[in-house]
Amino acid sequence: MLVVHHPDQALHDPDTVFRTGKFITQPDRAERYRIFLDIVTAERHEIVEAPLNRAEAITAIHDPAYVEFLESVHARWVQQPGYGPVAIPNVHPTHRMHRKPTELLGELGWYSNSTSCPITEGTWPAVFASAQVAVHGAERLVSAETPVYAMCRPPGHHAYPDLMTGVCYLNNAAIAAELLVARFGSVAVVDIDVHHCNGTQFIFWTRPNVMVCSVHVDPRLSAPYYAGHADEIGEGAGKGCNFNQPLPWATPDAPWLTAIDGAVARVRDFAPGALVVSLGFDAGEHDPSGAFKVTDAGFAEAGRKLAAVGCPTLLVQEGGYLSPSLGGYLRSFLRAFEGRT
Repeated sequence: MLVVHHPDQALHDPDTVFRTGKFITQPDRAERYRIFLDIVTAERHEIVEAPLNRAEAITAIHDPAYVEFLESVHARWVQQPGYGPVAIPNVHPTHRMHRKPTELLGELGWYSNSTSCPITEGTWPAVFASAQVAVHGAERLVSAETPVYAMCRPPGHHAYPDLMTGVCYLNNAAIAAELLVARFGSVAVVDIDVHHCNGTQFIFWTRPNVMVCSVHVDPRLSAPYYAGHADEIGEGAGKGCNFNQPLPWATPDAPWLTAIDGAVARVRDFAPGALVVSLGFDAGEHDPSGAFKVTDAGFAEAGRKLAAVGCPTLLVQEGGYLSPSLGGYLRSFLRAFEGRT
């Protein structure tokens, strides 16, 4: 399989994040990138480095003012007297607040809904490179129509057009899907990350040419909390093109794979020209999120089921965090997707 990456993806590496009233170890460390790269190297996949030359593909999905903010915020932040080395918001607007301020701390809160997206000097180069990996992956899929793995990191499926959230800054899968629509006419996104793809759902909510299917932990129990219920089916021209399957805490292989079967059936009925798989491994039984109990064998079976859809397919890496099992999850999925196990 062709694998796309870029070394700048490792430049974003904050060591802590503020959650549950305390600083904890940041789950999205740069080591994830190196683990994935080591696996695809050892497995002898063809590996290419993405060019960083398609900024316009990002603003096809994201508000240009938001993109400019991400690019400039850290340099502006460190110039503020008394501010710390990492840009982290502590104020946020609610549904009663509708005007963006010009003061930096308020502007940071405007573009973020949590403390989960710290911004360091290396954040913008990393998230830009991650998005460009998805872009180049989509371009290579268009040219060859053989499967491509876009080894994105940081992940992206929680990001909205003008909002960073859930360790996601730019929505890599949505950026890629938009490019693929231009070539294939319609695209399905199947998200198997343990958390709901709230940003992807929002972006394509009214679109009839992009179906979004997500298998995830019940949002009443876990982040992103405020989206991902089964009755969210799209709106307007996109009504019926959104399919959520929230599952209970500690879901094991069998019901998780049954839900993937349900997503695959919807995709086949939709008959897209191409498939984007938002590939999260945080459903794994040893992932620090602890939400699901999916095994190596479960990820392998998911790979077989998604490959059987038969569409030109782009795999876009989402979550899956540090544990001794992380690389094995990727290896099991890719081998099964390619029919090697």
